[in-house]
Order: sequence, then C-alpha cells, then structure tokens
Amino acid sequence: MRVMSRTMRTGIVVVLTACAGSAMLAQETTPPLLFKEQWQQVPAAIGVPTSPRRSQNQYWLASQAAVTNPALEAKFYGPDAGNITVYIHEGRADLWTGLTGSPVAVTLRHRENYLDLRGLARVRAILRTGNLHTLHPVIRLADGSLLAGSQRIDTDGQFLQTEVSFENLRWYALEAATLGVKAQAMKVDLSRVDEVGFVDLSPAGGHGSSGWANISWIEVYAKAVARRAAG
Repeated sequence: MRVMSRTMRTGIVVVLTACAGSAMLAQETTPPLLFKEQWQQVPAAIGVPTSPRRSQNQYWLASQAAVTNPALEAKFYGPDAGNITVYIHEGRADLWTGLTGSPVAVTLRHRENYLDLRGLARVRAILRTGNLHTLHPVIRLADGSLLAGSQRIDTDGQFLQTEVSFENLRWYALEAATLGVKAQAMKVDLSRVDEVGFVDLSPAGGHGSSGWANISWIEVYAKAVARRAAG
C-alpha cells in the first residue's frame, strides 16, 4: 500500500479548501427587498403647484410629502435642492432635477434601521439622465460622512432600470452643503449606512433640451441593522 506524500496531502487540503470557499460563495444570495419608494404628488400638502398647467404633467416641489413609504425619510442636499420637482412620466412619479441651479442629491433614510450594504446588497432604480448629465450612487454613513460612488449612470435620455452594488466602488467625500467633491475615502464602513440614494454633480439647465436627471422608484435589497442595537 502506497503512503501518500506530504506534498500530495497538502495539495488535497488546498483543493478542498478552495472548493469549500467556492461552495460558500455559490450559496450567497442577494438579501431580500428591505424597502421600496415610488414617490407621489400631494398638492394639498405642498400648496400651489409650480406649474399652472392642468394636465397629467403638472408637478410640485419635492418634499417629505412625496414619500409613499411611511418607514422612510427623504433627504435633499445641495444649495438649490429646494427646486427638485415631482413629475409624472410613463405613468410613474419621479423626482426631476431640471430646475436646480446646483449639484443636488436625494437620499432615503429608514427610520428604524441602518443598511448593511456589504456583499450582495443591491439598489435597483429606474433612472433617466439627459444631455451629458450623469448620476452617481450616494451614501451617508452612520458617522455622518456623505460619499459619492464611482459608478457613472448615463441613460442617454431613456428611463432605464439600473442596479448598483457597493463593495466594488471607489468612494469620494462630498461637502454636504455644496456637494463639492473632496478626497477619495480609503476606508468606508458599509455595514452601517444611514442613507442611500443618488447625486447629480452638475447644475441643471431648465426645461427643454438642457441637462437634467430623473429618479423614479428605488428598491433597496440589504440587511437591516436596528438603530437601537447598533447604537
């Protein structure tokens, strides 16, 4: 009976370890849907609409009243974020940046939970960008840091479903007041994310053929981390 050499035994252990690791990766799945936001127009809560037209394309300034999910808070960043509007396109409500004269960001914050955006966590959204505008993922960490991700989303004028993962991105610090881009953040803790959304780093150009971006429904697939437990 032949005795297995040390080299052979070592090789078998390495192969079995690699196989076990691959099996564990294969068993990972995207976390279940944690929440979805679809937006709405609520003229009674907002006041006078920004457009005098009486049609399905009438729109109102965006605010917390535009949020349909009671578990969520909307956050708006940028000097001119007050001019983000709620429009109706393709039968859906969406947020439109076309009247903003500065970079703007829109995020969602779950009232009860932080988000664990590690691993196979995903955000899916229907987005539209036009005339050289791009959107980037944006997050706010539990420590208050506001960061923009390196993924560039350009739909060339069409509403398209887009998916964002997080651990593969480079992250850059943003000045919360102006959304000016600062240095790259080298250590980003994605295990406790306070807010998630999208940022348009260019000022818009108004109605017509000028640049803008639309943010329609957003779905977040992530593990929930209870704020009380995390604190």
